[in-house]
Order: sequence, then C-alpha cells, then structure tokens
Amino acid sequence: MSAAPILRIDHVGVRFGGLVAIADLHFDVAEGEIVSLIGPNGAGKTTAFNVMTGFLKPSQGRVLFKGEYLSRLKPHEISRAGLARTFQRTSVFAADTVFDNVLIGLHRHAEPPLLDRVVPARRRADEARLRARAREILELVGLASRADELAGSLAYGEQRLVGVALALATEPTMLLLDEPVSGMNASETQVFVRLIRRVRDEGVTILLVEHDMPMVMEVSDRIVCLNYGRLIAEGAPAAIRADPAVIEAYLGKGGAARELAAEVQG
Repeated sequence: MSAAPILRIDHVGVRFGGLVAIADLHFDVAEGEIVSLIGPNGAGKTTAFNVMTGFLKPSQGRVLFKGEYLSRLKPHEISRAGLARTFQRTSVFAADTVFDNVLIGLHRHAEPPLLDRVVPARRRADEARLRARAREILELVGLASRADELAGSLAYGEQRLVGVALALATEPTMLLLDEPVSGMNASETQVFVRLIRRVRDEGVTILLVEHDMPMVMEVSDRIVCLNYGRLIAEGAPAAIRADPAVIEAYLGKGGAARELAAEVQG
C-alpha cells in the first residue's frame, strides 16, 4: 500500500438547515484496502457517499481523492477521475442485454480521439477494443455466460452484479459500493464477497456501506463506524466486533448487545 491515502475524508460536516447529518467525519482509505463504513439507519453513511461522489457539497471540511479536492468537481468529473459508485437500488438498462449494458457504460465513459471517431478503420478498432473490454468485465463479475440475456430478466443478485459491471466500465481506481448485498440470500452474498476480492485484486480500492455484519467482518481489512453522523470507532474487524460503543450504537445495552456480538462472531 502507498504511504499517502487514495481517499481522505478531512473533518467533513453536512447540515440540512438545523439538522446535522454528518459532524466532523474524518478517516483515510489506503490504496488497495477494502474498508467498510457501517452504522445504524440514519447514521450518515449514504450522506457521506453522496459527499464523496459530488452529489452533495459539505458544509465544512473537504474530501481529497488522490490529492485532489473533490468539492471542486461535478459527479461525472469525479467518476472520470477514477472514483465510481453503485447505488442502493439496481440501475440497469432492463430492455438491453447484459453485454450491451456494459458496452453502453464503456461508450459513455470513453472519449476516443477525433481521428478514431471519423476514420472508419480506427472507429472499428476502437469499437473492437470496447467490446473486448466489455467481455473482460463480464468475466470478472461472473456474468459472461449471461451476456446475451436481457438484464431485466436476471435475478436480483445478478442485476446487482450488472450494476457493479457498469461501475467498472468507468475504469475506476476506487469503487464505492452502497449496500451491495442488500436483499441477497446467503449464496448470492458469498458470490459478491468473492467478487469484491477479485475487484481489489485487479487493483481497485473498495469502500462499502453495508448492514450485513457477518459479510462486513469477513471481507473488510478495516471498518469505520458512524452513529448520528459522528465517527465512534475505527479499526480491524476484530477490534470493531468487540467495541462496546459499536454494539450499543446498533442495539443498545444488555441482551441486544449480546445478540449482536453472537451474530458478528458468526
């Protein structure tokens, strides 16, 4: 891992009128890490993602990606800089094939030189390159055998994989996953865990928001926990698993805390 973080959340705050959604959030993500951002409902996780990806401007603080201040950039510019995200809901082109979904994503992101657009031979070569890359991405996410099927006909978990493929079509160096296994069964979740590791092995840093605690404990190098918009814990899964503040934030004290402890112990 590099010495400088690929992503730095530098004392970020977000307010909506008198409501404080995030208060003084600060953490780093190193290149090559898988980091999970967790917390109970309303903790500020998706708000933090929206700040990182340019959909919200922070009321205070700053977000730096590869040393660049993201508050200066629009969402599509942040994506082009190499920071991509998925969303909580599936967002696929249901009437197009799985292959065409990825190809559409590649076309939207790619901007070939003028000569490649106007010279037929170069245009054909560029199209062949994009089609080959689409096949590589589908192989990576495990959907190569479904390439010719309509995206809308796939099971829910597979549609989530198409969403990841669309994000990967932007050729990111970092990927933000917003509740990627929400609604998945146990076998689909395990497929997704393997995918996250494969994507990291391809050189993409991962930051994810997720409520599935056993999955988070299994896949994360490090975990950051929020409650009421504030950072309450940060560390390796073993430390977060035993952190009293984390357990209390989720389920309170007493018997509920013991239930959570039993769950995350797996």
